[in-house]
Amino acid sequence: MSRSEDTRRKWLMPMAMHVMEHGMGAASLRPLAKAAGTSDRMLIYHFGNKDALIAELLSFIAESYSVMLDQAFGKDRASSRDQCLNLLLDRIRDPQMQPFMGLWWEIVAGAARGNQSYRDAAGAIMDRLLLWLESKLPVDDPDPAAGARLMLVLVEGSLMLEGIGKGDVAKAGLSAAQL
Repeated sequence: MSRSEDTRRKWLMPMAMHVMEHGMGAASLRPLAKAAGTSDRMLIYHFGNKDALIAELLSFIAESYSVMLDQAFGKDRASSRDQCLNLLLDRIRDPQMQPFMGLWWEIVAGAARGNQSYRDAAGAIMDRLLLWLESKLPVDDPDPAAGARLMLVLVEGSLMLEGIGKGDVAKAGLSAAQL
């Protein structure tokens, strides 16, 4: 790893913590530099430009999110789609995961408003989550790719409904799902 890569890596954690606490609206160069203990000019020097910085920061956050999800599963696969869904939802609902979820919905809202950077970031995060889900479904799952997509639809829909105070609708829908 080059010295520049080491420097960027060192700065990503405090910048990620800043963004998860204050949101993407606070992801301008000066506040990010302050969080990292450096200057905005040094961020540009090491990351190239703000778009590259944000892309790498969101990738770092997505990787951190994956690591936290792995803690719920360990190295094992779920024994069924239902178990996979329930383990995932339990982990995502954990208060420790709420900063990720707040940031996620902010990214989704920006993507829905047509912000291409947010759309690209959200797409990359979903691609990563789909691969992760495929790796956690049972070994004998008849179609892991389709199963992962089903899990993603159920999780995202359920969390959105819970987020707007319609957890009862989410719970009823999940109960009716045939996994």
